[in-house]
Amino acid sequence: MPDPAFVHAAFSSIAERYVTANHVLSLGADILWRGRAVQLVAEWKPERLLDVATGTGDLALAIAHALPEVEVLGTDFCRPMLDVAVRRGLQNVLEADALHLPLPDYSFDALTVAFGLRNMADYPAALREFRRVLRPGGHLLVLDFSMPEGILAPPYRLYLHHILPRIAGFLTGNGSAYDYLGDSIEAFPRGSAFCSLLEQCGYTAPTVLPLCMGIASLYTAEA
Repeated sequence: MPDPAFVHAAFSSIAERYVTANHVLSLGADILWRGRAVQLVAEWKPERLLDVATGTGDLALAIAHALPEVEVLGTDFCRPMLDVAVRRGLQNVLEADALHLPLPDYSFDALTVAFGLRNMADYPAALREFRRVLRPGGHLLVLDFSMPEGILAPPYRLYLHHILPRIAGFLTGNGSAYDYLGDSIEAFPRGSAFCSLLEQCGYTAPTVLPLCMGIASLYTAEA
């Protein structure tokens, strides 16, 4: 699993150009993926929502704009990323380690994490910590990259491991921050394997929704 010190340094170095890089590297698909996440959150009608690994605030801001009645708190352990989120309009932020959230038990109706769990040092520990701060019956949403299968897999692997890091390096000035991306996506549990991990961590009713033929996946579960 990723080294926290490396992840912190990498994201600190690319914070100012992170949003633009994401949109370019995904050809804008990341906006559509977050839009689908917002639709799911809206169905749950939460009063308080925690967006973990909020980064530059993309998902938290999308939720706050679409659902202004929801109290949204964004947390991240990388201060430069949070600073960008605040400048973009995210009002409530907290610098915190996702594995040790300084928040009370059962204090949120919903918890979201987009493209962040994969970068954490211990997936099960993070999922259990998320469940701790969710009220019983609360909802978890995880949006992250996955790997397509079939004929799309070989060209996607070529893009992921060889082309994407070069484009990212040009866009952000730090290609090394993306060198580990391909390996982290390959190693991250996906599909039924991630649903099983959710159940092992105490969640119920896990679901998976592949996006763009499996390039990304949306997972939901109940605490």
